[in-house]
Amino acid sequence: CIMPDLTSLFVAAGLTEQKANETLKNKQVSASFAEAIELAKHTCEVDKSVGNLLYQISTRLKHKHHLPTIVSYVASKKLKTDIQLNCALDYLKNNPSMPLDESKFSEASGVGVEVSPAQIEDVIEKLVEANKAELLEQRYKFNTGKILMNARKLLKFADGRIVKSELDMQILDLLGPKSEADLEPASKPKVPYFVHDYKCMMRCIHMYLHCEGMYFNFDYRYAFYLLNNIGSYIEFSTSYIALMEEHLKITGGQVRTRFPPEPNGILHIGHAKAINFNFGYAKANDGVCFLRYDDTNPEKEEEKFFKGILDMVNWLGYTPYKVTHASDYFQELFDLAVVLIKKDLAYICHQKYEELKGINPPPSPWRNRPIPESLALFEDMRKGKLDEGSTTLRMKHVMEDGKQDPVAYRIKFTPHHRTGDKWCIYPTYDFTHCLCDSIEQISHSLCTKEFQARRSSYFWLCNSVDIYCPVQWEYGRLNLQYTVVSKRKIQKLIDAGIVRDWDDPRLFTLTALRRRGFPPEALNDFCAKVGVTGNLCILEPSMLEACVRTTLNNTAPRVMAVLYPLKVTITNFPNEAGSLDIKVPDFPADESKGNHVTNLTKSIFIERSDYMEIADKSYKRFASDQSVGLRHAGLVLTLERAEKSSKGDVVELFVTCKSVEDSPKPKAFIHWVSATSCLECEVRVYSRLFKHKNPEDTSVVPGGFVTDCNSDSLSVNTAARVECSVKKAKVFDKFQFERLGYFCIDPDTTDNTMVFNRTIPLKEDAGKN
Repeated sequence: CIMPDLTSLFVAAGLTEQKANETLKNKQVSASFAEAIELAKHTCEVDKSVGNLLYQISTRLKHKHHLPTIVSYVASKKLKTDIQLNCALDYLKNNPSMPLDESKFSEASGVGVEVSPAQIEDVIEKLVEANKAELLEQRYKFNTGKILMNARKLLKFADGRIVKSELDMQILDLLGPKSEADLEPASKPKVPYFVHDYKCMMRCIHMYLHCEGMYFNFDYRYAFYLLNNIGSYIEFSTSYIALMEEHLKITGGQVRTRFPPEPNGILHIGHAKAINFNFGYAKANDGVCFLRYDDTNPEKEEEKFFKGILDMVNWLGYTPYKVTHASDYFQELFDLAVVLIKKDLAYICHQKYEELKGINPPPSPWRNRPIPESLALFEDMRKGKLDEGSTTLRMKHVMEDGKQDPVAYRIKFTPHHRTGDKWCIYPTYDFTHCLCDSIEQISHSLCTKEFQARRSSYFWLCNSVDIYCPVQWEYGRLNLQYTVVSKRKIQKLIDAGIVRDWDDPRLFTLTALRRRGFPPEALNDFCAKVGVTGNLCILEPSMLEACVRTTLNNTAPRVMAVLYPLKVTITNFPNEAGSLDIKVPDFPADESKGNHVTNLTKSIFIERSDYMEIADKSYKRFASDQSVGLRHAGLVLTLERAEKSSKGDVVELFVTCKSVEDSPKPKAFIHWVSATSCLECEVRVYSRLFKHKNPEDTSVVPGGFVTDCNSDSLSVNTAARVECSVKKAKVFDKFQFERLGYFCIDPDTTDNTMVFNRTIPLKEDAGKN
């Protein structure tokens, strides 16, 4: 079979296995990539850096007869950077005929061009001097994008990161450290008061219509008339009422929400709140909730993330009414973009990404471009006639945070996991989000507070293309201390080998929490206790841990395990057969919930920490002069002698036993397991991954969050013992190891070795010894 061979070939060239499998779905790209790899192997070893360039060639090269030439340039290290490759591909696109003029090709691609640090320093120095007056006036609020844009023109083949670093250093030399005034946020353009009235009134109308007037005693048609006459700052669709009434006919007034994650990473604890709010609100109101993947960025999306998101939604106990994708509506979205252009509310722009960055980017010189010209160029974008990064479709709208003319469409010559090569332009979040909500007849668009700046854009866009407009409602995010949840930062921890993967139990991704043993009921309970407000909620993990303890206390059956075993031999064992069956309740506080049988034998293991040769006054467990009871066995042990190794360590205790009825009551009862009928297992104990509450705060952790990692956050014990009653348990089954904590069976468990993760310790009692 060809597929496994190609998968191995692509992985060896630097792709992840998931990305390799996604590439195989596109026969043209996979064939081109495989051919490029084989050609390159004649000259060099195809490592990740070479493989990355070859992959770009296979997805972007328009004329395949140039493949051997450009691959040879990459393999011979004549083309080493993304910038050089981009220039090479542009040249081949504009000069498709053969034979190739290699001297012109080399010149256009920057072959042999080396940009020295001195050259970069000289160019940046001149550009800073040219903008010195503005820099001194605006200081750190100056938009450095235009300097970087000019630097790119003068230093075409320089490393952009080095250029940016040099610019930052020279600006620091000129302006000195940031003052308090520099750290203040930039002032926003003043929004007329009636805009806020507009939003309030619009929400009231929306609520009135959905509640059939039960809670609002006013004529919504009159309110709508007022909205249309407030002013020209925001234009309200004249067909809004008709569209709303049509929406109500379609849905019957049903509450409809949606959970719209990007499939480019694993969900984390903050998403648990979003899932609970969206699905929970719909459920509480007899409504429905969609799971919609916002799959508009094909470069970062992988199949494992799609599956992982749905898996976590189901794990939390929710079933989507329907699973949809933004890509389901690519044609509808494109058609609506055309409507926007025809209304002169969008235009084709050629400003580069560097120019659009910053607080106050320069206005687009193409803003007043004729409508027919924008329509023609938008069609050229769709057909792949324009270069990636050269052109965007922008909307004529100012957002609440002052951002002007947000991008609606951009060019990406990357195959999509669902639509393949059908599209080479993809809509942005600002364009997609509200329109998909409208298409799916969502009634309540619930999102976190950072999207408040996009609210006016949400309303404006739906009304501009004259479609039903849901209302956006914002709530405060949930953040936990002692962790990071950014996809990019978690990937950095994985790449550095600090954590194993997205489900490493030290992380706060949902897959990690499941693997550690956190029950979904506890996460839902935690989200309910946190509640929904407009404020950012920052909590220590202890509140979540308390919910976990409460849930597991009622659901995790008790068993006995010994983490650091010390052998004990009972010299007067009360049964000649050398074995007794002991009935142990699964839940001692409620024995009606069931029990299991464990085996007591002449030789047992106890915790090494449960024995002390000479006990102090506060020590209550086993000692040379202090008896101890065995839990559930009804026996009290008294020491006869202790056997030691040549190093003086106690290796075995020889004891006698009496029944509890015939002995003075011991100060403590300890857990144990049979030495001859227990299971040897591996136990992993986790603690906090980071040392500080906010590892991303550079004022506290100047070296960055990676330097704040606790090197002792994982300890692995391969010599632990557990009673045999757990032998048939499944992955993710949870237990309370008596006196030790709550533990969960890890997916690494095999037929030969059980692996347990400590979910959480028992609530600490400082006076317990």
